[in-house]
Amino acid sequence: MASTRAPDPRRLDVAAFAVAGGELRGDWPATQLRRLLSATMESPADASRLDVAWQAHGELLPLVGAGRQPSLRLEADTEVMLECQRCLQPMRWPLQARRRIFFVDGDDAAAALDAENDDDVLALVPVLDLQALIEDELLLALPIVPRHEVCPEPLPRAFVEDEGEAVPEDNPFAVLAALKRGTAPN
Repeated sequence: MASTRAPDPRRLDVAAFAVAGGELRGDWPATQLRRLLSATMESPADASRLDVAWQAHGELLPLVGAGRQPSLRLEADTEVMLECQRCLQPMRWPLQARRRIFFVDGDDAAAALDAENDDDVLALVPVLDLQALIEDELLLALPIVPRHEVCPEPLPRAFVEDEGEAVPEDNPFAVLAALKRGTAPN
């Protein structure tokens, strides 16, 4: 008798899931993704209200240089609080991960094929923690330098850029910078 129970995303048999053309979806509380939360400004109270909506589709697809291989198409969406690197104020950031990942036998084959393909290639493991993989993809989707399109508050005058150079007014070299521009202070 075949099992009709849905696969466990924390212990996923990727090969069987792909052969079956499986599909999983759900929401995880952001508090379960501790590495992601540690990379944001989320307070525990705020994080308890956030969810990560995710889905995974398994398929056997052709992979250049390897024939038909198990693959997962992953999608995840959430919103996180980051610090704007321009004004240093908190900002909400919509975070999305969209990725196709192929799985092949062996680390060496995965490394060689990953270098040759646009999609990611990983070594096939007997049991995959889908939650950890999705968290990895969300971490990779974080912006390197998050910043507002337009900061909500003007920057302090001491750090406003003048001709491409930011010079704090209390900087000992501010007088030299002013002399260079021909605007020496009185």
